[in-house]
Amino acid sequence: MSLKNVKAIENEKNARELEITIEKAAFDAAVVRAYKKKVGSIAIPGFRKGKAPKSIIEKMYGADFFYNDALNDVIPDAYDAAAAESGLNIVSAPEFDVVPESFGTDEIIVTAKVYVKPEVESVEYKGLEAELEIVPVKDEDVDNEIERRRKANARTVEVTDRAAQNGDTVTIDYCGSIDGVEFAGGKDEGHKLKLGSGSFIPGFEAQIEGHNVDESFDVNVTFPEDYHAEDLKGKAAVFACKLHKIEYEELPELDDEFAKDVSEFDTFAEYKADIKAKLIERNEKSAQNLVEEKLIDALLAKTTVEIPQAMIDSEAYNEINNFEMRLRQQGMNLEIYMQYTGMTIESLKEQVMPQAERQVKTRLALEKVAELEGVSVTDEDIEAEFTSVSEETGVALDKVKEQVSVEDVKYHLTLKKALEAIRANAVITEKKAD
Repeated sequence: MSLKNVKAIENEKNARELEITIEKAAFDAAVVRAYKKKVGSIAIPGFRKGKAPKSIIEKMYGADFFYNDALNDVIPDAYDAAAAESGLNIVSAPEFDVVPESFGTDEIIVTAKVYVKPEVESVEYKGLEAELEIVPVKDEDVDNEIERRRKANARTVEVTDRAAQNGDTVTIDYCGSIDGVEFAGGKDEGHKLKLGSGSFIPGFEAQIEGHNVDESFDVNVTFPEDYHAEDLKGKAAVFACKLHKIEYEELPELDDEFAKDVSEFDTFAEYKADIKAKLIERNEKSAQNLVEEKLIDALLAKTTVEIPQAMIDSEAYNEINNFEMRLRQQGMNLEIYMQYTGMTIESLKEQVMPQAERQVKTRLALEKVAELEGVSVTDEDIEAEFTSVSEETGVALDKVKEQVSVEDVKYHLTLKKALEAIRANAVITEKKAD
């Protein structure tokens, strides 16, 4: 098995065709393997099932009966070897085609159409302009952040002497029906629901208010016209409910004791000052990140490169895979998400395509800048990055090195240094934010 030829494809700038040869002996051996794998399921009159000779099966079904299985067996290794021999930077999955006339000769000829990494034709990265706008931290921002942390440290108290009211968290059983018939997904037991959160159908939560523990009652609602389930849109439903528990959150007092409980400070004044300092730091970091985004936008506007669609498609599917991983971390999966949103893989892909194209073009542009700037990444840089990741994530250094390859870190740092070079050559104007 070897690479016979590489040629450009007319009218497709970044497409190449690899011509790959597979020796007849290797192909014949794959045909025999295919026969042994399939013969057990083949019944031929006059032979016990699974015992028909290969020649008899080929006479009955055709000489090429086992060819597809044999090709699927030998092509992957042949392609991998040819791709490596070609020296091409391939960025797409191959599209295979077999030359029919080559069957019966000394070697089978397979072509693989691939797309290669495009060359950036031009890029302007010096003198790019961006505004730096840092949002000031106001007293109410500090108060809001403290209140958020106060709620995070609230104590849950069970209610036994009053009915449920807005803001309480209730534990209920419910069973929904339409015209006396239960519907899928409308039943649960021991469900915790915060009244006023808007988690349920409009009108549902308000009808729980005023009821007491151990009380059974009906909730009457109408599903919205734009509800995700087609069979429930606009339908009137009755939910038989039973209230098991009422709880509310008791907020701590904002005093020195609170500061000691939630921080390393002894007084509330010190704690509040630290909150403000952290918000200022956050806003500054956010502003700096936004400047980088603006510089990248300016860079992309001054970058000329013809990107193969296959490269963008691949990035889009990576985006979808990453999204699915995030869904799984939240206890959901892509199938359930699409069921509830009415989306498909194709509509998801269409949604992420602009971001995918931007990501690909950004990487290509930054790679070109790194090349023009002569960016280099040292072993010390790589070790420092590993250490930084370890400290930020709390994962042991040796584990980080097991999970992240040196090449990935080197590539990340190369692009990071390219962006630093762009920023060093940029014109950044500070703007006073409202």
